[in-house]
Amino acid sequence: MMAVLMSKVKTYAGDSLLPVFLYACTIFLSAFLLFQLQPIIGKMILPWFGGSAAVWSTCLLFFQVLLLFGYLYAHWITRTFAPKTQAWIHILLLAASLLTLPITPDIAWKPAGEKDPTLLIIGLMAATVGLPYFLLSATGPLVQAWFARERAGTVPYRLFALSNFGSMLGLLSFPVLFEPWFGVPLLSAGWSTGYIGFALICGMLAWRGRRAGMAAGVGEKADVDKRPDVTTLALWIILAACPTILLMSVTSHLAQNVAPTPFLWVLPLGLYLLSFIMCFEGRAWYRRAWYLPVFLLGLGAINLDQAMHWTSTEIIGAIVLYCGVLFISCMVCHGELAKRKPHARYLTYFYLMIAIGGAVGGTFVALVAPRLFNGNYELPLGSLATITVFFTVIYSEPADPRSWFNRKAWLRLAAFAVVIVSLTVAFGMARFVGKQKVMARNFYGTLRIVDSGKDAGLQRKMVHGSITHGSQYLNPERRKWPTTYYGENGGAGMAIVATRNGGPQRVGIVGLGAGTLAAYGRAADTYRFYEINPLVIELARSEFTFLSDSAAAIDMVLGDARLSMEREPVQNFDVLAVDAFSGDSVPVHLLTREAFDIYFRNIRPGGVLAVHISNNNLDLAPVVKAAADSFGKQARIVDTSFDAVKGLNNSTWVLIGDRADIFNASEFKGNAREINLKRSTRPWTDDYSSMYTILK
Repeated sequence: MMAVLMSKVKTYAGDSLLPVFLYACTIFLSAFLLFQLQPIIGKMILPWFGGSAAVWSTCLLFFQVLLLFGYLYAHWITRTFAPKTQAWIHILLLAASLLTLPITPDIAWKPAGEKDPTLLIIGLMAATVGLPYFLLSATGPLVQAWFARERAGTVPYRLFALSNFGSMLGLLSFPVLFEPWFGVPLLSAGWSTGYIGFALICGMLAWRGRRAGMAAGVGEKADVDKRPDVTTLALWIILAACPTILLMSVTSHLAQNVAPTPFLWVLPLGLYLLSFIMCFEGRAWYRRAWYLPVFLLGLGAINLDQAMHWTSTEIIGAIVLYCGVLFISCMVCHGELAKRKPHARYLTYFYLMIAIGGAVGGTFVALVAPRLFNGNYELPLGSLATITVFFTVIYSEPADPRSWFNRKAWLRLAAFAVVIVSLTVAFGMARFVGKQKVMARNFYGTLRIVDSGKDAGLQRKMVHGSITHGSQYLNPERRKWPTTYYGENGGAGMAIVATRNGGPQRVGIVGLGAGTLAAYGRAADTYRFYEINPLVIELARSEFTFLSDSAAAIDMVLGDARLSMEREPVQNFDVLAVDAFSGDSVPVHLLTREAFDIYFRNIRPGGVLAVHISNNNLDLAPVVKAAADSFGKQARIVDTSFDAVKGLNNSTWVLIGDRADIFNASEFKGNAREINLKRSTRPWTDDYSSMYTILK
């Protein structure tokens, strides 16, 4: 791909190869570094903000907005200043950006945990990577404008394709070549070294072009007849905004129901970039007749899946369906965008509108939707918007007498698709909203309270995504039963009962859910819950009675458990249960060696650490055992089977103690068994983790 794009770029330059190489190298390297930076900084800050999928959505918003500022800067500088002034301004900014290296967040940005961290994340990102990211963002349109100025009459959109190829390579290489082998310090140092190289090459290019002809817009009157009108500018923005909404919605869906990790952030973004490459590379990769039927069927399929949850337990099926439809949708939007690209004179206008569209889409998903909606409606609304935009695009095209039937057919098909997807969305919303007792949303996602069952079996459930995070019988005779994953034959319940010694018991729980484990509390016991999401605390108190019914003293700590336990005195827990799920997975930062070090420091000698590892898609047992082995601890695994009468779900826990004889207690015998691994892995750390090694 790189060779093909380079060969196409060379055709612009005649016999002069070195300048073309400098242009291509600068654009490729800037794009590679730009999109390597995203998963690297995301990996750095996840342990600070609870591992929520919203952390990545906020990061994406920051990237989109700063990309907009970068494009705005490129547009402003090329339209306002002569080449010599452009060169000096850009060289000075490049030099200033080197002072911000290496890209390591200051510990002062760690959150206290009591507030929505959106603005804190944006501030951290701006302080840590703001100027380098801004300059990398500006490089594509700026250098292409310089290229078009030097090579008068050329339209350098293949350089745009080369830029997106560099972006995609940067993204896809991270989980395969970098994340599994290098820790965060090495990733930071390597990226910073690459950025220094980029700054030198870009500075050379700016210095070389300082004597070139005047920039478009400086001393040169534009052709007014060809200037893009307001309608065209608006269409560019909308065609860029729709795929951004779909990108962030699909990424959020996968992160909530699989794991919030760079591993699953990279693929959707990589496909998004691939569509840019294919649409702007120059060949006719996008053909409306090929993509439109699949596009319409695909959007209908994912919206129906949102309603029916067909792929909720199938990681491969979910990834293929959602990422496949995302790619087709991006090809349609970016293909229509590429068909409307302007003359090189208006190149920076074009890129600026694309950046505005991306920022609008990102702002809608990350900031507007969580505050406007009580559920995750961005994906169905984004689907409707995309189809409607396509309908408008076809309708606005001038009729061609030679193909009037085709145009009419497309209009009918688009209108039919709008109706079908609208009905699917309405069905999905009605199906869920009608069944919810409560549905609420905040930064950390959407929580639903659902009543199900009949008579004595009537239960109230707390649901996040498609995962139940606690259930309680409403029958007064059963409402104190510990249900779902927390029965006495489950790992946490077993550990609590086994460590009772007649005196008061201290139990710590990371992750509140419905508060089910409080059902084990006795008079004089203390149960200390750590919960990052204030909405969970509110609903556990208002919709469930486990906390109010418990005889134990209940302590509630709002904030990330790791950060909270770091700040407070040693707790000397008899049992510490780690049950902080994010969708269908424990947040990665709660499974690292640094996290286990904090857990063990807060457990008394002879106490038990219980880690909930139930997961449809990931085998977490090797990760937990590797951490236990690294501290010289003993680990056992406990599996619990479904029991409809007691309201118990299938669950898997790993119990960890100081000594093997801890598991000689009668409660453990026959239930807690040695862990026989089918695979092994090295301990995860805050610097190292890899999802590839634990996929089921």
